[in-house]
Amino acid sequence: MKKTADFLLDMLYPKKCPLCHQILKEKDRLICPECSGKVRPISGPRCMKCGRPVKMEEEYCEDCRNGAHHFTEGRSIFWYGEVWRQSLVRFKYYGCREYGDFYAKAMSVFGKKYLERWKPDLIVPVPLHPRKKRMRGFNQAAYLAERLSVLTGIPWNEHLVKKIRSTRSQKKLNAIQRRQNLKNAYQVTEKIPGFSVLVVDDVYTTGSTADAMAMCLLEAGAEKVYFLTICAGRA
Repeated sequence: MKKTADFLLDMLYPKKCPLCHQILKEKDRLICPECSGKVRPISGPRCMKCGRPVKMEEEYCEDCRNGAHHFTEGRSIFWYGEVWRQSLVRFKYYGCREYGDFYAKAMSVFGKKYLERWKPDLIVPVPLHPRKKRMRGFNQAAYLAERLSVLTGIPWNEHLVKKIRSTRSQKKLNAIQRRQNLKNAYQVTEKIPGFSVLVVDDVYTTGSTADAMAMCLLEAGAEKVYFLTICAGRA
């Protein structure tokens, strides 16, 4: 019965490659062979704080040199470009949730050395405001957190942090506006003394979201707060 149901689902909603969006001929694959050979994670010297690419002689990026972040450290797997923008739009707004399986796998593989060094006790997704979650149908960060938890064995908690204030879209705001936009937007539901927490989201841009999450988690007793995202965009 299950095999029949899976077959019908594959016929009605065939899985697609998260980068070229073509139907995957092999249903067990998460990405097509052609795109698999083109996937390149961020490499070379990185900012010791946020993980952005830096020059060989630099320890920190300009943003981290000029401003203090509340998170302990963070990394992104890929550099945000048009291909990734289209992929994430389809994931978040057009029902291509299977893309999240590939993203989480990439985060577990290319982020393995950071996870082993950070040793987080808990994975926490960036929450959506209830109104926005109803409109979208799901929280993309929670989907990633759940899949990453399965792949790594690190527990996750979707309900530890709530978004209690509806905010404007961050896309067209500068760094200062983004921070102000997220002020007092998140609330932790319980104390977590001494915890090391990994915050998961799709894109890191200015760090305002990671900082807002880190602030409330540290106030709740967390000892360290890290972040891991699929992509890093330009601030």
